[in-house]
Formats: sequence, structure tokens, C-alpha cells
Amino acid sequence: MKLVIVTTVEAFHNDVIKLFKKSGIENFSESEIDGYKSAPTLLTTNSWFANEKGGNESSLFFSFTTDDKIDNLFKLIQDYNNDLETNNPIRAVVLPIERNI
Repeated sequence: MKLVIVTTVEAFHNDVIKLFKKSGIENFSESEIDGYKSAPTLLTTNSWFANEKGGNESSLFFSFTTDDKIDNLFKLIQDYNNDLETNNPIRAVVLPIERNI
């Protein structure tokens, strides 16, 4: 068993849920988060209030699952990211679980 963590901007929230289900991961959790980038974005530089910096609405998903389902999810995410026209790809990491109850 491993822990998979996925982050995405809010615009892709529903797509990530579909990717989890398509990969066979039916049990997962999510949380709303704010994502930050240190490089100025076009939106910030064109803003009336360019000195104000805020986070982007984002989502964090996680699930304790098996390697085969994680492999499926990573393949689906990779395919999804290849078709994006933005520099905000879906990100995913896997952490090993040393112990669980």
C-alpha cells in the first residue's frame, strides 16, 4: 500500500475526480488549498492591483491504494497533461507507507 497525492488548480477539479475513478481508485479524500508560484503571472502583471499577491484556488487529493491503481492513475494524468495548453499541469507524488493499521 502507498499514499498517492495529487494537486491541481480548481479548473481541473472535476477532471481529477474522473481520473481517480477511471484508474480504479474509488476511495480518496480531497481538500481545498491555495497554490502559489513565485514567478509573476500574466494575470498579476495586468491586474489593477498588481502589488497584491494571492494564491490560486487549488485542490489536493490523496488516497491509500495499491501500485497497480497508482500506475493507472499516473498514466491517465500523463496523458491528460500532454493535452494541456496551460503551465498548470496536474501534479502527483507517491509515498511509501511503512506501517498502517
